[in-house]
Amino acid sequence: MKNVLNRYLDDKIVVDTNSAWIYIGTLREVAEGWIALSDVDVHDSSETTTSKEVYVLDSKATGVKANRGLVYVNMNFIVSFSPLADVKYF
Repeated sequence: MKNVLNRYLDDKIVVDTNSAWIYIGTLREVAEGWIALSDVDVHDSSETTTSKEVYVLDSKATGVKANRGLVYVNMNFIVSFSPLADVKYF
């Protein structure tokens, strides 16, 4: 995954985790075991009735609402990622 992630440096990405947490931000660094995102919207979907997918669609439509300047995400928790630009509306 590290080699693929490196292709998206400086792009806005959506990081899906194996938990209720989702991260939307600009990929700044890919290291062994973690990634760094800047201007990040860190969202705990267990605290709302909005699904992760709807939240991502809303973020694409209205813009990323960053609530963290810099976040490090452990790669062991990443299930998938995609460029925010590739998020499609239904």
